[in-house]
Amino acid sequence: MEGAKKEGELTIYGSMTADDMLPVIDAFTKKYGIKVKSWRSGSENILQRVVSEERAGRFEVDIVENNAPEMEALHREKLLQQVKSPYLADLMPQAIPAHKEWVGTTIDIFVQAYNTEKVKKEELPKTYQDLLDPKWKGRLGIEAEDQHWLATVIQELGQEKGTKLFKTIVETNGMSVRKGHTLLAQLVASGEVPLALTTYSNKPVQFKQKGEPIDWFLIPPTVAQFRTIGLLKNALHPYAAMLFYDFMLSDAQQILANRYYVPTSVKIASPLKKLTLKFIDPGFFLDNNEKWTQTFNEIFLKGIK
Repeated sequence: MEGAKKEGELTIYGSMTADDMLPVIDAFTKKYGIKVKSWRSGSENILQRVVSEERAGRFEVDIVENNAPEMEALHREKLLQQVKSPYLADLMPQAIPAHKEWVGTTIDIFVQAYNTEKVKKEELPKTYQDLLDPKWKGRLGIEAEDQHWLATVIQELGQEKGTKLFKTIVETNGMSVRKGHTLLAQLVASGEVPLALTTYSNKPVQFKQKGEPIDWFLIPPTVAQFRTIGLLKNALHPYAAMLFYDFMLSDAQQILANRYYVPTSVKIASPLKKLTLKFIDPGFFLDNNEKWTQTFNEIFLKGIK
């Protein structure tokens, strides 16, 4: 804390929406008086910017908040360092990789969202096979960069069977492909996309609380990934960054839970933790990224100009 106050500030790059991250930043600044500079973008953009800046010798970011696959890529680039936080003891074991150079702060659970005015609850599909029904023609949507979700689902369904099934669904009923999970949830709420295959569980709840006609349900398998933080080796404000790291694993856990995130701290209950979750393996996905990106594009983007 003494070192952090001498530094007086830190910079974070993050993929969490501003509406969700700002309450965390505000609470941190109020508690410690340390200024937080933040830049938000998509997960892949953050990865590319951090790598580019580091290679150019520009050490502008102290701490990164991003999805597990992109953070694992930073680990492989040898850009992160371990933080021996006392709050690691409060986290579910799956949130801490063996190398401990990033740590899961919350769980992004992929859920299926639907517009309650456009889709009746009783007609919701129970399996992906049900999406072959012609009634879903022109009513389906998916996020544009969910290759890791697709890989995990298809592995569970069986690679040949699963690939063929999704190709047939798209050929039969089409698929609206949109970039950004929050945008996709907004399009469901507006009715433009009556049913989305991949939104994060917190967004439909947030919109529903505002009175919008949206809800979510699950088609098994239920896929999840960790939203993570990691400290850069070349951080210019390492003490302030470590203090923020600790804050993300302590006070921020309840702040994010209040916004319907699923915290990794075992001290904070969430009914969604009781679900049988199939976690995305970030290492497997990185090793097979090209293959699954190609498969995703062939299934969902073929023919789209």
